[in-house]
Amino acid sequence: MEVKGATRSSIIVPSVQEMVKEKMITTVPPRYVRSDQDVAEIAVDSGLRNQIPIIDMSLLCSSTSMDSEIDKLDSACKEWGFFQLVNHGMESSFLNKVKSEVQDFFNLPMEEKKNLWQQPDEIEGFGQVFVVSEEQKLDWADMFFLTMQPVRLRKPHLFPKLPLPFRDTLDMYSAEVKSIAKILLGKIAVALKIKPEEMDKLFDDELGQRIRLNYYPRCPEPDKVIGLTPHSDSTGLTILLQANEVEGLQIKKNAKWVSVKPLPNALVVNVGDILEIITNGTYRSIEHRGVVNSEKERLSVAAFHNIGLGKEIGPMRSLVERHKAAFFKSVTTEEYFNGLFSRELDGKAYLDVMRL
Repeated sequence: MEVKGATRSSIIVPSVQEMVKEKMITTVPPRYVRSDQDVAEIAVDSGLRNQIPIIDMSLLCSSTSMDSEIDKLDSACKEWGFFQLVNHGMESSFLNKVKSEVQDFFNLPMEEKKNLWQQPDEIEGFGQVFVVSEEQKLDWADMFFLTMQPVRLRKPHLFPKLPLPFRDTLDMYSAEVKSIAKILLGKIAVALKIKPEEMDKLFDDELGQRIRLNYYPRCPEPDKVIGLTPHSDSTGLTILLQANEVEGLQIKKNAKWVSVKPLPNALVVNVGDILEIITNGTYRSIEHRGVVNSEKERLSVAAFHNIGLGKEIGPMRSLVERHKAAFFKSVTTEEYFNGLFSRELDGKAYLDVMRL
């Protein structure tokens, strides 16, 4: 989401994938060693993992079963902030194509990747985001980040340079996922008992979508690093495709980390900070993180959906009236994202800045 007059940049960092490949390292370089992670929380709860809600999109859209599935959706957003979405309409053959082409994309020679690297004062391209100082600890990951929707905001130096057929596949995937996000936001409006137009006004055809491709290389000392720092997503709704069957996504529930087991062809959907703000705290964004292992790399494709530019991010009027108070302040999308990209990623700290 580009904002005129705003500098959004992240310090350029080395490629972990390249480092692992070239040096055959056996110990983790100091900049990646994360002694700052709270060891007490690493008790990963396996009992909870089987309870992560599963929402069936075909039932959500069926006139006979919609009501009970919307109740399930409401409960998933309130209790977990996360769910796995099945029967979403994307063919498994198409998803397999996306997955294999993402793998090929990360396996491009470094010479080709350099043409797609982040530029100074840019956060799009290969690299990491939220790196604001040279002393900052780094995640054990490589990422490729780009704006996909609305189409007119795609970067002319980036999107057209993506290799074919991957560029076309990503274009199609982006459109499919955007329409899934719009359906889910419409159903969320029903679950919240607000007028659909109140949600439509925020997430209309100018719905912003950014896609981040994540590559978490194998690590010789996986317990010393983190693939993705614990955080809540700053967006409205995130839709994630786990691009290979390797576990690594963990969500925080009852102060414990719960692994999200990849279900075949399912999408993982989570509530972002913006949705917590506009629902006036009814739905809560949830902290999650990525962990790595010594056996196999992990890949994922995250699509972040935002309120369009020039709008206001704040609690919906009908919910403020219902709750008899606003729990968050209202700011423009530009102010919100400028504040966000000037900081390190740190749990739900940015949401706390928005609280009244």
